[in-house]
Amino acid sequence: MTLVAENLTVTRGYRTVFTGLGFAVPEGGALILAGANGAGKSTLLRILAGLLPMETGEVRFGDVSLRADRGTFVDSVLHTGHLDALKPAFTAWETLAFQADLYGASRGRIEGALEALDLGFLSDQPVRVLSAGQKRRLGLARLALVERPLWLLDEPTVSLDARSAARVAQMARKHCAGGGMVVAATHIDLGIEDAARLDPAGFAPGEAADMPVRDNAVLDGEAW
Repeated sequence: MTLVAENLTVTRGYRTVFTGLGFAVPEGGALILAGANGAGKSTLLRILAGLLPMETGEVRFGDVSLRADRGTFVDSVLHTGHLDALKPAFTAWETLAFQADLYGASRGRIEGALEALDLGFLSDQPVRVLSAGQKRRLGLARLALVERPLWLLDEPTVSLDARSAARVAQMARKHCAGGGMVVAATHIDLGIEDAARLDPAGFAPGEAADMPVRDNAVLDGEAW
């Protein structure tokens, strides 16, 4: 199964972020999104997650089209963004229990997911008392909790120390070794063999690439 994007054009607010963008990621492969802030890395990940529309082009995961069958497509996707999506009043265990129910995963995987990010000793602690790095690790724990073939990772190692970042990199390598796929915006080396690289800025339409992105385009309705 291959992830294929063809001739993508995306506009956010008043700016065309990129046009004519395309790539292919084979089973067991990875694509590392590189480039400066505002290049369109997060935008591309949100499109692949079905969270933002595309003006032109197509994305397919195997035989499933994102444009024609968004629901089936996103059922294969696990997306981690800049925000950790945590409720302060929930404990670490309750957080993963909620996510297990949301994604249809087994609650029997919760302890293993906590241990995968070295959070087992914080299982009964409320999110509000966790450090920034611990919250980040808890947000990433669903990678070990939910089984989805396509991981979309947006700066997954932000706020993590070197040891925790190495754990995340190891998880990504293991996922690919098992036949999964990773598309990641990251400035660290995940150590995934033969990972391809893509800078969305290379597909920006001329001078428009220098214009700022309106990050509130979804909130004010212009992205839709």
